[in-house]
Amino acid sequence: MRHRISTAALALAAALLFLAAAPSAWAEELDAAKAAGLVGERPDGYLGLVSSNAPPAVKQLVEDVNAKRKAEYTRIAKQNGTAVDAVAALAGEKLIERTPPGQYVMGVDVRWVKK
Repeated sequence: MRHRISTAALALAAALLFLAAAPSAWAEELDAAKAAGLVGERPDGYLGLVSSNAPPAVKQLVEDVNAKRKAEYTRIAKQNGTAVDAVAALAGEKLIERTPPGQYVMGVDVRWVKK
């Protein structure tokens, strides 16, 4: 099992690097929403709305990005014979580590904290 998670971690790191480097409008929008404190990273590997008053476009962006993440986590899990939740949790850990100071992350107590 440890080998599978390790392989999944490498595949996940590559996928995250690709997604982070992809020059697209949604990546720029996501960066702006995070910088504005509207969106944050959750430990389960998905984005969350820090503010329930986020504009509809931000809510849609979160849904779109989370759908893409779920598809990638599913692909990686299937390729490595592991659970999707395990891949997503590993991604959440990595994404929270990469979150710059001043942006929001969700703690294990399910509260948003500014990093």
